[in-house]
Amino acid sequence: IPRMIITVILFLIFFFPFYWMLVTSVKTLGETVQVPPTFFPEVFQWENFKQAFEAIPFLSYLKNSVIVTAAVLILQMLTIVPCAYAFARYRFKGQKFLFGLIMITMMIPAQLIFMPIFVMFSRIGWINTYQSLILPFASSAFGIFMLRQTFKQVPNELIEAAKLDRASEWKIICKIMLPLARPTLTTLALLTFINTWNDYFWPLVLTTKDTVRTLPVGIASLRQIESGINYHVLMAGNVMLVIPIIIAFVLAQKQIIKAFTYMGDK
Repeated sequence: IPRMIITVILFLIFFFPFYWMLVTSVKTLGETVQVPPTFFPEVFQWENFKQAFEAIPFLSYLKNSVIVTAAVLILQMLTIVPCAYAFARYRFKGQKFLFGLIMITMMIPAQLIFMPIFVMFSRIGWINTYQSLILPFASSAFGIFMLRQTFKQVPNELIEAAKLDRASEWKIICKIMLPLARPTLTTLALLTFINTWNDYFWPLVLTTKDTVRTLPVGIASLRQIESGINYHVLMAGNVMLVIPIIIAFVLAQKQIIKAFTYMGDK
């Protein structure tokens, strides 16, 4: 019973912010600032979503988010897979040093390195371009680490048998390693998708125009559409922002459970 109570409390703690966002998105402005607050709207204000959609170039922001997120996902998969395979299955000079260097990059926050990157990109004319939003995230130290741990768990006998059949390294990766690492890859893809889709800081500092700005920056601008903050419209925009994340999580949750169960068993 205590465990059940703790579970319910934790569920409410994590679920309540989403519930409050959803409820606020269908309230009137008066209800959002009412004291004491109401936990359910008197009448559902679905026009809040229309107002949020029309107040900003929503489709343009959405297109930019899709382009940036898809590009980052593809580039990360192309870079972390061969890198993790090399660290997991080979022994070479300086391996520990290079892997340690990759791990150190996980400790450096983006807010610490954005200034030199901003200066570099401004000098080569990459401000307000997709390149500036994509290339800094073309690889992932966490992804290399997590995938390396998964690759190391593949039995050596399986790899040696494939080599006896004259399978190339690329074929071993595609036909053996990747299928076995599918839960880990799905987890990494979901985490990358969430981080990139929700990223507000990087698109804000590396863009000055709406041409390549992403959806989080656009949603944040809803606070400035009129005098004061229209919380109901702002929350409606946030609901539209979070819907793709919820869909992605629902589709990937089984693979995520498999990934952590498999790693936990090992």
